[in-house]
Amino acid sequence: MKGIWTGVFRFSLFLVVLLMISACGRSIEGSQTPQQGKLRVVVTTSFIADVVENIAGDKVDISVLLPSGQNPHSYHPAPMDMVAISEADLILANGFGLEDFLEELLSGSDTEADLIVVSEGIDPLMITGNHDDEDDHGSEDSMEAVMGQDPHVWFDPNNVLIWAENITTALVEQDPDNETLYQDNFGTYHGQLLELDAWIREQIEKIPENQRELVTDHTTLGYFAEEYGLVQIGAVIPALTTEAETSGMELAELIDGIREHHTKAIFIGVDFDPNLAQLVANETGVELVPLYFGSLSDGEPAGDYLSFMHYNVSAIVEALQ
Repeated sequence: MKGIWTGVFRFSLFLVVLLMISACGRSIEGSQTPQQGKLRVVVTTSFIADVVENIAGDKVDISVLLPSGQNPHSYHPAPMDMVAISEADLILANGFGLEDFLEELLSGSDTEADLIVVSEGIDPLMITGNHDDEDDHGSEDSMEAVMGQDPHVWFDPNNVLIWAENITTALVEQDPDNETLYQDNFGTYHGQLLELDAWIREQIEKIPENQRELVTDHTTLGYFAEEYGLVQIGAVIPALTTEAETSGMELAELIDGIREHHTKAIFIGVDFDPNLAQLVANETGVELVPLYFGSLSDGEPAGDYLSFMHYNVSAIVEALQ
């Protein structure tokens, strides 16, 4: 039955694409759409969209599959996303397993666009966690298991700098006439990211060394902790996605760890169900501090990447001082 429903879904999306293309008035010869020949770029996240905007300005039309406020772990493609993919000249993705949905979108479309993984060149962190394995005698043994690559690379501006380099290269290849503009804008953004990195280091120095410990709703701040000398001591859901589940034993271990380390806060995503985190907070007496994790905000206070990092770092420093 799963194969039948998948076929029906893809056929429905195909019909939507045909109708949308017809409605847009594209001729058989493939004449340009009303955007006057601008490069059509599809990006998966609002973070990538912001970097593209900083480099390309108004030279490209950007479609974002995961808009501001959309949790990437709970996203399901819509028919309009298939239209955007089919009409794209360039597709930019984070990689490291964040966009599991993208393969189905690509296979169900007739796109000829280049797919660029903007995280190419970043050394991925590997996430491990406890895995309960039941042996033949019915006993359970807990073991460390690798859950996968950590996709949350945007929490380190040095990684976003690698994004910017990859995006600039991709834009120049697609649109060499605007190479000078792209390279100049990259130079400006490069400087802003370096300034952000220096500012973060100054802020972290305000936190006593014995209090530079992080507890989050799920495993999100690995790259931030690795770069700036903090430690992730646990997560309410010790997994890469908020769609995973946690056990009572894992919650009990987290509560014990928070008490042992005298942790001051649990950082939760603004779009995350706080019930489990609130349970842990009630047991330990720590504060719940909202952060932006999976996307930019729609406007203030985290409407672009630089603001996103300033907001989050300020909240982290204030909570841990």
